[in-house]
Amino acid sequence: MGAGEGDEFNNYLTIAHYYATRSACMGHPSLERQSVKISISLLRYSDVIPADKAFYEAGEAARKIGWNSIAFVCLNHLMDIFEAIEEGVGEVDNSDFQDTDIPTNILIPSETCLSEAQHEEIREWVLSVSMDQTVDQTLPLDERKMFESSLISHDGRQYEPCVVTGYPVIRNKVEFGNSNKVANKDDWNKLIMAAKVQHIAECEDVLKFIAAWCGGTGNTGFTFQ
Repeated sequence: MGAGEGDEFNNYLTIAHYYATRSACMGHPSLERQSVKISISLLRYSDVIPADKAFYEAGEAARKIGWNSIAFVCLNHLMDIFEAIEEGVGEVDNSDFQDTDIPTNILIPSETCLSEAQHEEIREWVLSVSMDQTVDQTLPLDERKMFESSLISHDGRQYEPCVVTGYPVIRNKVEFGNSNKVANKDDWNKLIMAAKVQHIAECEDVLKFIAAWCGGTGNTGFTFQ
């Protein structure tokens, strides 16, 4: 396998891992925020994942927990994608995602994966929020003055993604063996609690995969029985 093929394989493996982790987190209140973060992080791969699917899932997940700024930007962009599909246009305005690691060269699908009812619900919500002056209609920035899920910063620094959520690991990291994989400590601890205290089998499976993928179980003293 050549270097390019290896990078492509790792990219697909990472996407599959985040989808599996999100599936394990969904439906469990203690992991709700982790599930939403994963959906937002997956926008980083919207040049691989169908763009309408990626932005719909991120926007809807954010909307359900009241992260309305992210939800609005994602779902408003989804409306642009809908329009591009209807008009047969090959690109959309990506200015909302400047200075992020969300790709701008996304492939516009020939048809949407969403139903007409979903399309109409999104349209009504976006129109409603667009007239709500209490909602900031831009992506929220973190302490780096960057979009919170972005792995890059203004000074060109590249942050490693959390193996649980895909969000950048800025501090309080968990490291795994000799790999370059890391996790945000809070997200990692919540996943461990779900697996070992709540006995969520899917979370136990995710931890086992991370141990195999990363060459260890993290510097937290956690071991598998």
